[in-house]
Amino acid sequence: MAGKNRERRTRIKQGVRKKISGTSERPRLSVFRSNTGIYVQIIDDIKGITLSSASTHDLGEKASLNQANAKNVGKKIAEKALASGINTVVFDRNGYLYHGNVKALAEGAREGGLKF
Repeated sequence: MAGKNRERRTRIKQGVRKKISGTSERPRLSVFRSNTGIYVQIIDDIKGITLSSASTHDLGEKASLNQANAKNVGKKIAEKALASGINTVVFDRNGYLYHGNVKALAEGAREGGLKF
């Protein structure tokens, strides 16, 4: 079953990445979710560099993956982005459904001041 889900996510991811790309003015906010944590990066695709990143591991020693921690990661990445002068981003959910932890992360980033 895991193979089917992985193939589905890869197909969705490729379709999304055809349409969106991060620039210097509006970088891409990319999300990766694992069983143990959620990771987010702000990426400038034209230069090919990561401008900022955050994860549940930044929150503490044993931070588990739940919606509260995902929201805190969203706030943390927004804080880092605003400190480096980034106000607007393109949200790349990376093939994951906009539900649960991914949605909580996006809401936390919006509450932190990012626009997308």
